[in-house]
Amino acid sequence: MRGFFITLEGPDGAGKGTQGRRLVEHLRRAAVDVLNPREPGGTSIGERIRRVLLDDTHREMAPETEMLLFAASRAQFVREVVRPALARGTTVLSERYVDASLAYQGFGRGLDVALVRTVNDVATGGLLPDLTLLLDIDPPVGLERVQAAGRAGAAGGDRLEQETLAFHQRVRAGFLQLARESPKRFVVIDAQGDVERVHREVVRAVDGLLAGRKVTS
Repeated sequence: MRGFFITLEGPDGAGKGTQGRRLVEHLRRAAVDVLNPREPGGTSIGERIRRVLLDDTHREMAPETEMLLFAASRAQFVREVVRPALARGTTVLSERYVDASLAYQGFGRGLDVALVRTVNDVATGGLLPDLTLLLDIDPPVGLERVQAAGRAGAAGGDRLEQETLAFHQRVRAGFLQLARESPKRFVVIDAQGDVERVHREVVRAVDGLLAGRKVTS
């Protein structure tokens, strides 16, 4: 049986990394074969593109360049990592995927959302997640988390995270619109609360997916 494809999305500072790690631990305790690659990245080519994309010295990067680089990394990611894993029955959990480009380059940068979708359809061969967990957070709260992580010495403050508050507000609004448009795929979770509560909601949604239906290739 084909594996499940699950994505974690949301504005910066929503806790995708924390919730992703905890979800992987939960699934492995339940004897689920799970892969948690990072995106953009996850492949040799993708990791090189990632460094260019997130380098905060590249302030001159055009929105179209940004969109195409994300799509290029994603094309390699789907071909090398996601499709082979799904074919062997592995559950793939990705923190970011196509919806991130729609939100960041479409709604955030102001590129035509239909164009961003078309480019990513080409890159991924139209592959969509079975479930998308949208960790929703008010941008000022999320950005404060990012800044706090930076002060504590953790990775933070990349080129996109350093964008204006207005940019991040457009991104959040974009994610919420995408969730409204695809309610069967998205589960929206309030990420501003307690980490344990958020984890329980994430687990409830994922356990429901794994138990409730089979995915056919």
